[in-house]
Amino acid sequence: MTVAARLRAIPSWQVTLGVALLGLGFLVAAQLAGEGPRVRYTTQERSPLVETASELQADQEALKVTILDLRARIQAAEQAGEGSAALVKGLNDELQAARIAAGLIPLTGSGIVLQLEDSLQPADPEGNTSDLLVGARDLRTIVEELWAAGAEAIAVNGERMTPTTAVIDIGPSILVNAAYLAGPYQVTAIGPDDLYARLSASPGFVDFIRARAEAWGLRVSIAEPESVDMPAFAGTVTLRYARPQPSPEAVIGPDG
Repeated sequence: MTVAARLRAIPSWQVTLGVALLGLGFLVAAQLAGEGPRVRYTTQERSPLVETASELQADQEALKVTILDLRARIQAAEQAGEGSAALVKGLNDELQAARIAAGLIPLTGSGIVLQLEDSLQPADPEGNTSDLLVGARDLRTIVEELWAAGAEAIAVNGERMTPTTAVIDIGPSILVNAAYLAGPYQVTAIGPDDLYARLSASPGFVDFIRARAEAWGLRVSIAEPESVDMPAFAGTVTLRYARPQPSPEAVIGPDG
């Protein structure tokens, strides 16, 4: 039997099965050939990817630490700013109080007004006629009693009293600050609501009234207006002769 006859004698299903098996074997071989490079590629790239992920994680942790540090610094700066604002406010309040004490700021508030006028009694030819006149000593006494009663600001005929104010007799006038004043003399004071009651209860003021008003007839009148306007000191606050004394720490050298 020839080869052609033998091929014709093989059933058709065997031929179909053989072709199918041959094709399946080819596909399996092709898949195995492509699987090798893919596995090698994955294995080779896994280590760099892990390292990159670790580096990114470390960077993220570092950024978190930086953020927390910046938040802490911002909070500290805000707290320091609040402290600085409070310090500045305190200093401004002290400066304002110093300006008021120095008479550099005009004020308005509750207070009293005292007016002092010369006596109308006839002068004794053999006596001292100055006792019938309002003098610098009388004004100084009134001012001192007002300070002691709690007055916060005082003016005499519009001249604001300051720690450096002098009240001196100059002939028929009275020198207050740099102004020559003539009677009648109005002493204006701003202070607590009970300033008049405090002044009236002062033994010094009572003695002044007895010694000058009752004995010599000086006319003293007191008014309590609803509001008292206090002018600011109009003179200079620069000391021409006085100088601040250096502290002992500034005098002592580094060697003691």
